[in-house]
Amino acid sequence: MGRLVLNHSSNIEGLIPILKKLVLNTNINTITPAAISRVRGRSSKLIIRLSVKTINGYKAIARKGKTAQEVFISTDLSKDELKQIIESYNIK
Repeated sequence: MGRLVLNHSSNIEGLIPILKKLVLNTNINTITPAAISRVRGRSSKLIIRLSVKTINGYKAIARKGKTAQEVFISTDLSKDELKQIIESYNIK
């Protein structure tokens, strides 16, 4: 079981419960929510998408409404495996 780093006092609404479920996966070491920003488009529901590979895992982008937040995931999983896990937790 990995750990969830909660550095920020503010996160996108509904993101932390999803990350708490994600971190229960034995192949995920650490999940760190990072910078929050405003975006042009709108997303009616919370969606997490993988963005780029980092040194020890991947960067994902969580979007809801006009807000986006970076999420860094430290893992040994491949991009496709992690993508399937994340998509299973995205709110339908």
